Amino acid sequence: MLTTEQKQQFSDILEELGQTLDISETQFNAAVQSYNAVAKQLSKEGSMLEKYKPEIRPQGSFLLGTMIKPINEDDDVDIDLVCELHGKNEAWTQKVLKDNVGLQLKENDLYKTKVKLKNGRRCWTLYYRETSDDPTQRYHLDVLPSIIDSNYIKMFAESYSAIKNINDLAIRITDKKRTDYPTETNHQIWLKSNPIGYGKWFFSRADISKSEVRLLSEAVQPVPKFRKEKLPLQRVVQILKRHRDMMFNGDEDKPISIIITTLAAKAYNQEANVIDALVNVVQRMPDFIDDWYSMEHNKWIKKVANPVNEEENFADKWVDHPQRQKNFENWLKAVQRDLDNILGQRGKGLQFISESMSAPFGKDAVTKAFSNYGENLRKQRERGGLNIAAKTGMIGTTGSALKNHNFYGTEEQ
Repeated sequence: MLTTEQKQQFSDILEELGQTLDISETQFNAAVQSYNAVAKQLSKEGSMLEKYKPEIRPQGSFLLGTMIKPINEDDDVDIDLVCELHGKNEAWTQKVLKDNVGLQLKENDLYKTKVKLKNGRRCWTLYYRETSDDPTQRYHLDVLPSIIDSNYIKMFAESYSAIKNINDLAIRITDKKRTDYPTETNHQIWLKSNPIGYGKWFFSRADISKSEVRLLSEAVQPVPKFRKEKLPLQRVVQILKRHRDMMFNGDEDKPISIIITTLAAKAYNQEANVIDALVNVVQRMPDFIDDWYSMEHNKWIKKVANPVNEEENFADKWVDHPQRQKNFENWLKAVQRDLDNILGQRGKGLQFISESMSAPFGKDAVTKAFSNYGENLRKQRERGGLNIAAKTGMIGTTGSALKNHNFYGTEEQ
């Protein structure tokens, strides 16, 4: 059982780790600038898409505030975006729509010469760092063409609990692997996705201060705000994803982020600090993996349900790729084991805690987190904001006031 002082210390350390894992504000703003340029190109006057008012919005971890840096500094940051079109030419198939988005992008001189374009399964991917040595441009944008319905925009201002039908936020997207990709013109039959609905659900789970609507409304704007401060659930997801990346560096069968994020959000129980949230989430995540009888496979399989589309199983690939299920189960055990080891260092000093975190989360990231944590303690002490707990001797914000010292070793009066 952790004391109040120990909980505060571990939460502060994990908060510093989370900030270390965040992309920088400079990287964030560079990405926003790039996708605003994409939006401008797609809605250019006289273009074939102009009348459908294309807008670019964030989705995935960029929307949720759970993005982390890659463990290899030279790797790209992957930023997921949605290109929303208000309708389409009724004769356009998925293929025609996707091709038209690509053609409009290719008309831009920058994308012709400096930014590599790739036509993926569902997205157009723009690789910005191919011809740039600028570290702020070590990212690529995945732009997902989609069609939205008329009541879609109206849902933005409403909280998750106030929305009567979350399907009103669903969009229709292109998918090259569908058999009707080159033929189907009725977009209502296309593959359905609901990134904004999922975002509303996630923020409703993460909210501890009735700020859900404000946070989400800021996140879904074409130009979202960079937020250094994060909610406990956001930090938990970042920490879990980092542990995953360290354990499965380069393994294509690693646990996928959408499963980690969904299970963490379902397991989260409004804990107000990061350490309580992390401990409880790791213990409770397995409770939200269901056994489900699949008519398609004629057997019982594991299911991680999409909270805004119960028909979708985020773990559906586990059937054909059983190693992915095994890896996920092994990863959960490893997270629990490493967390127990880290918490077991309480009372032994910061050096032992730091050493226990280095392997699961990366030595460089942990060293930087502890350096920042120590610097914050120094500043608090100079301001007279540090205390020492009588029973444990731990330094923090609770207990008796700790006197400051000057550089000559004498107490300040």
